[in-house]
Amino acid sequence: MLYRQPLNQRQKILKKLGLLGRFGVIFSIVLGSILLAWIVMAQQPVTLNLLMTAPDAQPWKQGIIKDFEAQNPGIRINIIEGPNATNLLEDLYTSAFILGESPYDLINMDVIWTPKFAAAGWLLDLTDKISKEELAAFSPKDVEGGRYEDRLYRIPVRSDAGMLYYRKDLLEEAGFQPPETFEDLMKISKALQQQKKANWGYVWQGRQYEGLVAMFVEVLEGFNGFWVNSDTLEVGLDRPETLNAIAFLKDTVKEGVSPPGVTTYQEEETRRFFQSGQAAFLRSWPYAYPLANEPTSPIKGKVAIKPMVHAPGQSAGACLGGWGLGIAKSSKHPEEAWKAIKYFTSREAQRRFILNAGYVPSRKELFTDPEIVAKYGHYPQLLEVVDSAVLRPPIAQYAQASDILQRYLSAALTNRMTPEQAMKSAADETRRLLKAGQAKI
Repeated sequence: MLYRQPLNQRQKILKKLGLLGRFGVIFSIVLGSILLAWIVMAQQPVTLNLLMTAPDAQPWKQGIIKDFEAQNPGIRINIIEGPNATNLLEDLYTSAFILGESPYDLINMDVIWTPKFAAAGWLLDLTDKISKEELAAFSPKDVEGGRYEDRLYRIPVRSDAGMLYYRKDLLEEAGFQPPETFEDLMKISKALQQQKKANWGYVWQGRQYEGLVAMFVEVLEGFNGFWVNSDTLEVGLDRPETLNAIAFLKDTVKEGVSPPGVTTYQEEETRRFFQSGQAAFLRSWPYAYPLANEPTSPIKGKVAIKPMVHAPGQSAGACLGGWGLGIAKSSKHPEEAWKAIKYFTSREAQRRFILNAGYVPSRKELFTDPEIVAKYGHYPQLLEVVDSAVLRPPIAQYAQASDILQRYLSAALTNRMTPEQAMKSAADETRRLLKAGQAKI
């Protein structure tokens, strides 16, 4: 009896130790599995989602994204191809943000989306992520297009600006210098028409859509007018300068310089009209230049570009377009997204992308880079255009303000309303819109 008790106790202790040992092994296995899974997960590349138009997606995939992923194996860029119409692309972004958890990390933005997206709180503030010295490398207007209320939300990747195309061969044959003023444009157009060198003088985008607004802000700037002052929210649509701008556009049709159907034209209708040799002048974007100089183009080698014409003593206006990248506030990978933006907007990456895809750079020095100019000889002239760029009002209610202007401007140009009536109504509606927006703040 004296020795059995200690023996039983020893057996119990050994049993307990055996159980603890087994638990320890199991615990070690579980812990090891967790650690292994964590290591595997940590080694998995981060995927950043980016929505863009389908035509843009292929050049990005084959060029700049392929290069980025080769240098950054821990990050993958997943391009989601969207519709070609930018307004539909904006709707997709907006719907995703409104529904809550947006699937997008990088936000590819048309310049006019920045105020709306920033005001809604959908974008990360990038102001403190980039220095003034780094920003100085970009076109100032492109940088300004990424700001809202003095904070930076978008880094420019690709610039764009409206300009005047002209048939340099026709002007040289007739002894004319390129026009500088609205009066010059009308005078040269009529002379070329009278000499049977061109059926029409000038084509522009007159249909009721965003392109009408883009075209109009250039003419408005040329008459020293303004649409909305974003600092004071003053509206200038019912001022004499605006009526002068409308009068010029109406006169191009009234005096036979522009075809009667110009008020139904968008970019492609005007480009095809000009490229077929039917007009001496065209207002359009940079994309039209390589198309006009294709081997099969009737006007190959006969086209030149310059900033838009203006009233005497005033300055030219080029409506700023272009695209830039921001970061969704809901992104789970903001640091990786910023790394991607830094790469995509870097000098060397953008330089290679331009040489391969032919886009307009956002970095100033690339407009005069020898290798780029050797391939795209018109880029130095493009820089002159971009330097005269005009921003559409960077206000949160831009889409609604644009809709107002489109409707009433179209009514004035197609004689459904007098310009005075149309612009008074447009100005009044715009003021109410801006006042309602202030009341919500």
